[in-house]
Amino acid sequence: MLAFIGLGLHGIRDISLGALSFLRRANKIFVEYYTSLLPNFEAKKLEIFLKRNIEIVTRKQLEEESGSKILEAAKKYDVALLIPGNPFVATTHISLRIEAEKKGIRTLVYPAPSILDGIIIATGLQSYKMGRIVTIVYPDESLGYWPLTPYEVLKENLRLGLHTLFLLDIKASEAKYMTVKEGLNILLETENKVKGNLLKDSVVIGIARATAPDQKVLVGDLNTLLNANLGPPPHSIVIPSLLHPEEIEALKILGNAKEEVLKRWNLRVKRELRFT
Repeated sequence: MLAFIGLGLHGIRDISLGALSFLRRANKIFVEYYTSLLPNFEAKKLEIFLKRNIEIVTRKQLEEESGSKILEAAKKYDVALLIPGNPFVATTHISLRIEAEKKGIRTLVYPAPSILDGIIIATGLQSYKMGRIVTIVYPDESLGYWPLTPYEVLKENLRLGLHTLFLLDIKASEAKYMTVKEGLNILLETENKVKGNLLKDSVVIGIARATAPDQKVLVGDLNTLLNANLGPPPHSIVIPSLLHPEEIEALKILGNAKEEVLKRWNLRVKRELRFT
């Protein structure tokens, strides 16, 4: 049996009672860190709590080797794979689950909050107004690669009246975690490349360590966010579309936003962006 267990968004706080019950009887426990960064999580502390050893698996083991080590163990034993956030936000894990089922290995899922849940909680934005989610990745101009997709997704979401959540690139093997400032600079450079006009006077929401005790939410214009220090990762960015009055009130309270800035952005979205 193979159980996919979400760790949620902070330490071991979000592990469900059902997941803990499974972990206490599991024969083998694995954890991966490369798909997301989980603040305040230490495998050693969880090992002490569970009285079980936890083995770290790498991107290579899960992707290039198709999780063969985990699958072989799950043929004989009760095995758990611990995953930051919600287990199936990353496509790697659904691929592993499908492969397990094909091999006759029973799978279980113990969900936990995803980053989308965390952003909604942290900002007060309404879930039904969230559009397509996209990741801003680091460019590699030596290979001629520049990430245009995030800007294209922003344009389409704005046209539909939907908010855009940007997840930010993680290179765990290099301990490199993209910041709000880096993400915005990539978007700005992309806008220059495509000669766009979406980011002018835009409202930006920067979120760091969503739902953690030291979470930081800052709402303002581009210059405000480009010059802000939001502290340690993980960071995320939201550029909203048309804001509901309740969302405006939430952003004022939760993100110290200025009402006039939000209302001015709403007018621009209505007049110039929403149906372009």
